[in-house]
Parts: sequence; C-alpha cells; structure tokens
Amino acid sequence: MMSFKKSIFFGLALLFAVPVVAQQSELDQYNPNSIDPIPRYEHLFKRRVWRTIDLNEKQNKGFFARGGELTKFIIEAVQSGELSDIYANDSLTTKISKQDFMDRMVLEEGMQVDQWQSGWEYYEGDRVTYNGTVYTAIFDDITSVPSEAPEDWEATPGYGEATLFLPRQISKVRVMEDVIFDKRRSRLYHKIQSIELIVPGGNTLDGLELNLGVFKYKDLYKLFRDHPESAIWVNRYNSAENKNFADAFTLRLFRASLFKFENPDNDPIVDMYDNRMEAIMASEWWEMQLMEKEHNLWEY
Repeated sequence: MMSFKKSIFFGLALLFAVPVVAQQSELDQYNPNSIDPIPRYEHLFKRRVWRTIDLNEKQNKGFFARGGELTKFIIEAVQSGELSDIYANDSLTTKISKQDFMDRMVLEEGMQVDQWQSGWEYYEGDRVTYNGTVYTAIFDDITSVPSEAPEDWEATPGYGEATLFLPRQISKVRVMEDVIFDKRRSRLYHKIQSIELIVPGGNTLDGLELNLGVFKYKDLYKLFRDHPESAIWVNRYNSAENKNFADAFTLRLFRASLFKFENPDNDPIVDMYDNRMEAIMASEWWEMQLMEKEHNLWEY
C-alpha cells in the first residue's frame, strides 16, 4: 500500500516539475542583449561578425553631421550620466567607470599650474591658480590677489587642462552583430549586440588605434528613442526623410567593412593574411560568402 502511495506522490511531483523545467529552458532560448531576439530553436544559420564603420565615408555622413555626430551624442550621454554602463570589451561582461572612459578620452595631458602665493612677486605672463581659476599676470611686480585685481590679472579659464579628443576625431565605430537566418520566417536578420567607439591611428599621438569603450546596443537603442530631437541620422538629399539613429541602424543605412568573423582563434581578418592588400580582398570575399549563404538559405 505504501509503495502505491509513493508511486502516486512521485508521479504528481514529476508532473508538476515538467512545466517549470520547460519554462526555464524557454527563457534560455533568448539572447538578452538582442532587440526582439529570435529564439535559438528558430536558428537555421547563425554567425557573429564584427564590422567597422568609417564615419568619414560619404555613405556614413548621415551619422556624422556637423554638431550632430553619433560619437558626440554618445559621449555627452556618458558625461551626463544617462549612459552609465560602459564595457571594457565586446564580451559585455567587464564594465569600466565613467572616469576610466574620460581618461581614455585624453589626447594630451594637462599642465600643472602653481597656486598663487601671498607676498610673492609675479611678472607679466606668469600663470597661477586661485580658487580653482587660472589667472595670467598682465604686468610686472604684481603682488595683488588675482580675484580682487582685474587690472593686474586676467582670468584664463581652461589653461592647463587636459585636451580631449573631439567627437569628429572619433570617426570609427565597430559593430558586433549576429547574422541569423530564421527558419520559420525564411529571412536573414542582423541583430546588433554592441557598438565600440574608436579613435583612428591618424588622430592619436602614437599612431595607434585607441578603443574608448564598448556599449550595449540595447542601451543605445533606448537612448536613441528617448532623444528623437537630437539622435538624428541626416538624409543629405531629403531632410524630410531624416531618421532616428535607431531606425537608421535597423534599416542599415551605413556602409561597413568586415573586420572579423567568429573563429576559434578569435583573430581579425587582417591577422589571417600576410599583407594588408590580401586582408582587404579577403574581407570582401568573406562578405560575398555571407551574401551567397543568405541566397542559398532562401531555398529552405
């Protein structure tokens, strides 16, 4: 009798446990970093790729309009604190602080300006700091307090401060995205995962590219939508068709070169070939391979 009761108990426990396991598995099917994620059981084909967008290219000028640059919009959001999650790399697991990001933004370190000293004599051209403001001596043999003697001292705000990269100097963006063919809808989708800001080597002092930080595209997408008045992709031919940055990325109104595709060694394409010319040709070849793959999958 006890054996029969035990079997009923375990049977009921198993019956109620199944939906919980199924529900957990269902949640695991969705990529939390994707917008409108496609469940994994609908993937017929998937490949992660990295593309580099040169914002100085004519086709990408809509993201780089004077005063409305994509890079300027993102940097200002970081400075205001509205965009708080900044990542060290595109694994999107290790975060860096706002201060770390701003330290990377420094082009030239600032100069140390000495504090004003009471009783000292200063001469024309001497600079001192007083109450957080830099002052420049106008005449010789000055002993007056800088803030109280405008006839002797000229306020020089900004002198000695570090020089930051301008938004137009940050002219590269690296996009990491998943290329997915949805077998149910028989359509290829590009699911952007992250966007990285890069200063090209031509704009740095050492001639090397500088990676400033990586942002989840999901966070940027929300930020774009929250600022329809400033997050604007500019249509150079018809201003009536200006679009939000979010729509411009969704419609893929940019031209990008293939930088890397998912591979066991995690090598960019340029490291797979002997010289830069071969790497450029290989990048185009791999792009064609992706297009051909899409074409063949349409027959599914």
